[in-house]
Amino acid sequence: MAFSADELRVLRRALAIALHPAPLPDEDVQDCLRLAGAVDEAVGEAGRLRAFLLADLVRYRNALPGSLSGYLERLQDALAAGYDPRPEDLAALRALRGGPVAAALLERCQVLAERSVRARLAGRAVPAMTPAPRSRLLALPGGRAAEPEKPKAPAAPARPAVPSDRPAPKPSEVFPPRRRPVPPPQQRAAG
Repeated sequence: MAFSADELRVLRRALAIALHPAPLPDEDVQDCLRLAGAVDEAVGEAGRLRAFLLADLVRYRNALPGSLSGYLERLQDALAAGYDPRPEDLAALRALRGGPVAAALLERCQVLAERSVRARLAGRAVPAMTPAPRSRLLALPGGRAAEPEKPKAPAAPARPAVPSDRPAPKPSEVFPPRRRPVPPPQQRAAG
């Protein structure tokens, strides 16, 4: 996401006001609300783009084996963006594991799928490819809609992280070294 010079000016002003609350002129409040709207629009656009990319991945997966290179490329991009591989992806990669790229992706997807299942079983949140919805910016401290703050209830203590029985994999286990293809053995003619 990129901000224009004017948007950065508004953002700096809003951050300064957040650190040092003071009454705001209506113009500053309107600028902050416009910036919040622009950020919401950009987040919505990113969500639409993500949905398109996932639909594109599904189209390529359904067209396999003819779309092998396109599918593998889109799957790698989706995994880099935080995509959680689905059972259909694992099944497709198992069918394609004869190729070195598909075999490496299958191993990577199996690790990610196992981690996701373990996290769900442990009751922890699994990072999804879609961001959590953001609440709208309704008022700024010191703005024209400022009201006295209500005392908040104390937050529940955070649960300590549950250590895994299995240590974190080494990079060499997740991304094994590339092996050169071995040529098929030559058959000798009996003579």
